[in-house]
Amino acid sequence: MAVAADPIAIGLMGPITGGWASEGEGMVQVVEILTEDINAAGGINGTPVVVEVGDDGGTPNTASLAAQKLLTLGVVAVVGTYGSSITEATQNIYDEGGVIQIATGSTKISLSEKGLKKFFRTCPRDDEQGKVLANNVKNLGFTKVALVHDNTSYSKGLADETREIFKSIGVEEVYYDSIVPSERDYTVSLTKIKAANPEVIVFTGYYPEAGLLLRQKRELGFDVPMIGGDATNNTSIVEIAGKEAADGYYFVSPPALQDMKTEAATKFMATYQKKHNALPSSTWAVLAGDAFLVLVEAIKAVGPDPEKMAEWLKTGLKDYQGLSGPIAFDQNGDRVGEVYRLYKIAPSGDFIIQ
Repeated sequence: MAVAADPIAIGLMGPITGGWASEGEGMVQVVEILTEDINAAGGINGTPVVVEVGDDGGTPNTASLAAQKLLTLGVVAVVGTYGSSITEATQNIYDEGGVIQIATGSTKISLSEKGLKKFFRTCPRDDEQGKVLANNVKNLGFTKVALVHDNTSYSKGLADETREIFKSIGVEEVYYDSIVPSERDYTVSLTKIKAANPEVIVFTGYYPEAGLLLRQKRELGFDVPMIGGDATNNTSIVEIAGKEAADGYYFVSPPALQDMKTEAATKFMATYQKKHNALPSSTWAVLAGDAFLVLVEAIKAVGPDPEKMAEWLKTGLKDYQGLSGPIAFDQNGDRVGEVYRLYKIAPSGDFIIQ
């Protein structure tokens, strides 16, 4: 009698709880559907896949514990996570544990410049995002900006990248400061920003704070436009701000699922919509799906050996057609190619690609 092979364990680390829980929920839902499809088709080379979930809670300390837990469960690789500072807290743990990590929403430049041979990411880097964000500000006709970050690794890094490019393209910075994430009242900061008389607010933080800034800006009667980075690409921003306050908000981001025109994305979108009666709340959940898919391809090619998988992802994966388009990695584990687009929130609350 044939003995069934032990499943191949892949980890998924995300903010299942905490302020970014909608991101974690989306990551789980996306990877769950992909896992069901793969196992229904016979698994990877005949071996089923099991996904072990670790909740990083959106904090570095919780992430460290989640990473250690996933290692004890025998995962060969980990998908995740969302925030740069959260990923940063786990990089050495995974590297020392000998497993691959593919970050999905962590765009801080230095993450891939530490010589960690098993670190990858399906999202782009902040230097590319800073360039796209700054140039879109100028292309929209704004010449005087208030630049606001939240002191997290991602937000401060993106702000610094963007302000350097502003200097080189002739956009004047009239205000530069940080807000404290997770606070409920930003009216003092908004009052200071208003006094600086910018033509636009550029915010490089996350969607919960962006939603509050939009709502409270409207409550103050301060109608200056606002543009943000890719961490504000989450439909929850409209719920937090309200449709009226969110109307007209710009952000740069990899494309949303409905704007991904690959065959894989079209098929997946139909499956996801049928199961959840909605689309994923953000792009980052879809990029978690792409991370999972390239891990599956690596295991198909060389087996569940992290050393061989890491080498194959850098040398053997050539323009794999993922959900978000062609995927390949350079020797640092960074995704190759340009993926950023400009979005604007419509009065309906929909995200419209520009």
